[in-house]
Amino acid sequence: MRRLDLDSIVPDFAAGLKAADALRPQAISQRSGKAHQPGIGPHAENSVVRLTLAEMRRLRPSYYDEAGPAQYPGSRLQCDLGIGHPLEWAIEVKMARAFGDNGRLDDTYVTDVLSPYESDHSALGDVAKLRKSGFTCAKGILVYGFAYTSRELEPILHALEVLARDSGPLGGRTVTEFDGLVHPVHAKGLVAAWEVL
Repeated sequence: MRRLDLDSIVPDFAAGLKAADALRPQAISQRSGKAHQPGIGPHAENSVVRLTLAEMRRLRPSYYDEAGPAQYPGSRLQCDLGIGHPLEWAIEVKMARAFGDNGRLDDTYVTDVLSPYESDHSALGDVAKLRKSGFTCAKGILVYGFAYTSRELEPILHALEVLARDSGPLGGRTVTEFDGLVHPVHAKGLVAAWEVL
């Protein structure tokens, strides 16, 4: 089987996310214990990766049957998404979601993508972690985000590129958009990924 590239993985992730959303999953609020409105949008990042990967396996089993978290060499830490056997890709996944289930602004979402501090576990921090990782396979950072009229994704993605390239080379951006999701706040967005060089 041929090696997958980001031109395949990104649209497959978007298709898996949309298929998972169509199942109308309901996340439970950690604060109140109540169910959020149906849809993939309110789910935590690790839940989205798990639900999306299940659908990627269903849609393209020969490519993703063995995909799942990958252990960092010489560490107990796990990378969000390892693809291939032997490992072809180690991909860290981050969410860019500006609003909560109720439509209120989450003022911490920029930190999740752009924080330079390791303890914040941001996309930018993951780029640095992948560069130091010891993985011998291809490495990537994938951001899935939801688009809103008042909070477009492009500025945050551009900022991530600029900051990541400030400390080393980064491949070009691969993007797939999605729409028609069931949640009234998180109805459309995109998946973007870069190879970390």
